Amino acid sequence: MTNLFTRIKNTIKADLNEVMDKKENQNPIALLNQYLRECEQETEKVKKLVERQYQLKDEFERELVEAAELAEKRKHQAGVASKAGETELYQFASAEHQHYSDRAERLRVSLKHVHGQLEELEGKYEEMKHKLKDMYIRRMELMGRENVTRANHQINKVLDSTTYSDKPYSRFQEIENYLDRLEDKVNRSFHRSTIDARVAQLEAEMKTGEEKSIS
Repeated sequence: MTNLFTRIKNTIKADLNEVMDKKENQNPIALLNQYLRECEQETEKVKKLVERQYQLKDEFERELVEAAELAEKRKHQAGVASKAGETELYQFASAEHQHYSDRAERLRVSLKHVHGQLEELEGKYEEMKHKLKDMYIRRMELMGRENVTRANHQINKVLDSTTYSDKPYSRFQEIENYLDRLEDKVNRSFHRSTIDARVAQLEAEMKTGEEKSIS
């Protein structure tokens, strides 16, 4: 039965890995965004733990102050009861003094541990924030490279005449050919108008010459 569960677990894991690989190949930036969101969530959880640790530290400090003050108070009361010969009150105050003194010492040790744990948590939290920031920068770098790749692909798609199988030329080539045809048409029209004007001028000059020769 254990082997069966293990095989099922491994199969599911393999299927998930295959899905993630396909997703990464199809849209790597989208997958990276998903990873970043997960990292953001984990970082936010650690932030809350750090904040909770600060609250615990404050609580320990308050308890320590209270215990130390009560221990000092009971010590003073035990001294007064001793001078007054109040044995029972002295014993009660002394026991209370010892109790609060032990509690204060225990709280000092605990507070020291809390400080150490807090420093460790803060260090890890800062490290997570730095790593998250580095991943943001890497995402921008990847997005920049992806954008350039897509732009180059689009440029090549427009410039490459073989991209459009149903057209003999690329779009730019078509425009250039159109401009060539238009320029040729304009030139021919210009030349025709020029020839007509020149011939008309020659005819006029020849007619004028003939009239002069007759007269």
